[in-house]
Amino acid sequence: MSPRLPEPSSPLAPYIVAFVRHKRALNRRYDVEDKVLRMLDGYLNRQGVTSLTGITPSLLDAFFLSRPRTRPRSFNHLVGVVGRLFEWMVEHDYMDHSPVTMKPRRRGNPRPPCILDLRTAQQLIDRAAKLPDRNNAPLRGPSYATIFSLLFGLGLRVGEVARLRWQDVDRDRDVLTIRQTKFSKSRLVPMGPHLAQRLYMFMALRSQHRVSVAAGTPVFSFQRDQPVSPGTISGIFRSLADQMEIPVPPGGTQAHVHDLRHSFAVGRLLRWYRDGSNPTDKLVKLSTFMGHVDPASTTVYLTVTADLLEAASQRFERFAAPLSRGACS
Repeated sequence: MSPRLPEPSSPLAPYIVAFVRHKRALNRRYDVEDKVLRMLDGYLNRQGVTSLTGITPSLLDAFFLSRPRTRPRSFNHLVGVVGRLFEWMVEHDYMDHSPVTMKPRRRGNPRPPCILDLRTAQQLIDRAAKLPDRNNAPLRGPSYATIFSLLFGLGLRVGEVARLRWQDVDRDRDVLTIRQTKFSKSRLVPMGPHLAQRLYMFMALRSQHRVSVAAGTPVFSFQRDQPVSPGTISGIFRSLADQMEIPVPPGGTQAHVHDLRHSFAVGRLLRWYRDGSNPTDKLVKLSTFMGHVDPASTTVYLTVTADLLEAASQRFERFAAPLSRGACS
């Protein structure tokens, strides 16, 4: 773990502290952003800035360019965090205008995800189940088979699955409690009977390999009661996906573990089309289920596939058929 940066001490210090407190009062973690602002604070001290008037656009440009941010997304996040601090200061009359003039870097088109259908996902889970145990990783196959089942079946984030504890599994209601996830929010996620049974069978198997299980025991753990790392889950997914012929969309790359979350969202939308439901009316429910702050965030996951186009076309044909018959009569 990297050491914590020093407390702010530049002329910007009291505003950084107040701004971060404001964000956390809104139930935001703001840990990464706090680190960015502390780096800015240290930079101002090294440049000998003694007042707010010394924080000029050119000085901030030099700070932005001094940071090793090669990817547009990372660079734009840096500029955005600092920009929001100064916008907040302007709103509270601490400054007349924001000194941030750096323009965001243009991002390329986002990578289209690989969408796994049910058959491909089952192949992935079957391959995971065959992973051999290791000295430091007992129940390796059952662990990853269950992890990938939850990722595909519930659309959870990788970190959410990795952090699951025994106390988060409600067997009476078949519900998972996803605690303090993105945006510092918790939510309840119901499971279907088949997926719930798979999870319970794994937990029973794991209980047989432990002396005791406490409420805070991680559901997925290989060493010292530490939750399995999201990076390890991602690496196992990539190694298994490389053995499979998962279709790569034009402009895309090989499958990533986060594509399972995309696959869940697209699969849910496809089932709504096929059972006659109106996907637009249900988008808020899907957004809540996936832990998004609003439906707009969920639409990012709704990639158009051939199956979706076919389902939408069939829906339109059923809608248009009565009109066509009426026009011919």
